[in-house]
Amino acid sequence: MKKSLLTTFVAATSLFFTSMTFAVELDDAKDQGLVGEQTDGYLGAVVSQPDVIALIKEVNNKRKAKYSQLASKNNLTLEQVEKLAAKKAYEKTASGHYVLVNGNWVRK
Repeated sequence: MKKSLLTTFVAATSLFFTSMTFAVELDDAKDQGLVGEQTDGYLGAVVSQPDVIALIKEVNNKRKAKYSQLASKNNLTLEQVEKLAAKKAYEKTASGHYVLVNGNWVRK
C-alpha cells in the first residue's frame, strides 16, 4: 500500500513538473543559477530579482495546489506531500543547479 502510494505520487509529480507551461522559463532560471530547490518542496530565489520572484510565486502556487490535491487524494497531510516532493526534487536536480542545504545555496 505504502509503495503504491509513493509510486502514484512520483508519477503524478513527474507529470506535473514536465507539463508546466513555464518550463522553458524555469529551466532557464535554473540553468542561470537564479532559483533552486528548497527542503520544503518549493523553489527559492538564489538571486533576488523581481522577475525571478514572480516566476517562483507562479511555480510555487501551482506546486502547492498540486500538493494539496495529492494530499487529499492520498489521505496525507500537505506537509507529508511537501517533504516527499522536496526529496524527489533534490534527487532530480541536475548537476550544476542549486539546492538549499543547511540554509545555504549549494550547486549540486
